[in-house]
Amino acid sequence: MSTDATADRISEVSQKFGISPEDYMLPARHMINLLDPDGTLRPQDQQGTEPGHEYPLPSPARLMEAYSALVTGRRVNDQNSALVRQGRMAVYPSSHGQEACQVAAALCLEDGDWLFPTYRDTVAVLTKGVAPMEVMTSFRGEWHCGYDPKAYNCAPMATPLTTQLLHAVGVAHAAKLRGENTVVVAMCGDGATSEGDFHEALNFAAVFNLPVIFFVQNNKYAISVPFSQQSAAPSLAHKAVGYGMAGERVDGNDLMALMSVMTRAVRLAREGNGPLLIEAHTYRMQAHTNADDDKRYREDAEVIEWKAKDPVTRMQAYLDDAGLLTEEAAAKITEAAEAVAKDLRDGMNQDANTDPRELFEHVFSTKTPQLAEQQALLVDELDREEA
Repeated sequence: MSTDATADRISEVSQKFGISPEDYMLPARHMINLLDPDGTLRPQDQQGTEPGHEYPLPSPARLMEAYSALVTGRRVNDQNSALVRQGRMAVYPSSHGQEACQVAAALCLEDGDWLFPTYRDTVAVLTKGVAPMEVMTSFRGEWHCGYDPKAYNCAPMATPLTTQLLHAVGVAHAAKLRGENTVVVAMCGDGATSEGDFHEALNFAAVFNLPVIFFVQNNKYAISVPFSQQSAAPSLAHKAVGYGMAGERVDGNDLMALMSVMTRAVRLAREGNGPLLIEAHTYRMQAHTNADDDKRYREDAEVIEWKAKDPVTRMQAYLDDAGLLTEEAAAKITEAAEAVAKDLRDGMNQDANTDPRELFEHVFSTKTPQLAEQQALLVDELDREEA
């Protein structure tokens, strides 16, 4: 797509909202935030919305669906952390505190849409419909991701930083060439925005007008590097205008705002308005992984401050006050979350039936001489141990 064509596209979509192309691409002047930390609905003039950046409230049914997934996600995070301590999982990058981002990213998609998660996005993958044990398979040291990506339209959780964004753009490009009405959500953290792959993915998506939503969970730390040492931009969402796409900032602990922002983004992308960059401001409440000591780079007071902004208690308070979360509904949601946790405990407490020989079978379509040599050495060693 030529520069003129890109400018024409942006001009056309901005005219639909009655704003300038610059106001369409730049994020709203204030972060989109519909609920206060105590669950109170903010006055409309304090929600961050403005012309061209309007965000209606999701329906009560939609909010209850999202809240149920949120409770399950928190329970899964806590259960997995316990399983790591018990030695049943090798590692677990908890998303405790970020669950609202992940629920919204998955729920905004339709069945034919694709999700490209990171290693920390287990809640998003669960919400996309992947079975709990399939999601967690890789964290117990298996050689495969545990599920068939094509069965769920959900890519494997990517451990290499930012590579999934390029894959997401590739899927979106292929879908467009085929004439498919597919939207792709590509997830990453703030640390990923410092990688070259981030630039390449956004630039390609914008040039070819692809239906991709780049969803950045800015949890304030790239492992131990604070966000202040990663970017001097006003926000990560402000980077969108440089690529010729729309950007938006949203409170990443406000499930209601996230659902509204992501739903609008998916609609815009599906209508052919090009890619979008969404930055969700959230916080990683626990260490980077169980191998990390977060006390070496952040203060307890900071964690306590963010605990008061918890997405679960915030949404629960709103639903309670609105009369939507009855005792019966709350009990059913808790019961469903406990059932998922039990499935994980039962599955993880069974020893995996692994064969080290499989390590060499699916690296290349044709096994290299070096791999064949390494496999032969391992087989010989295993045979001698069994003799």
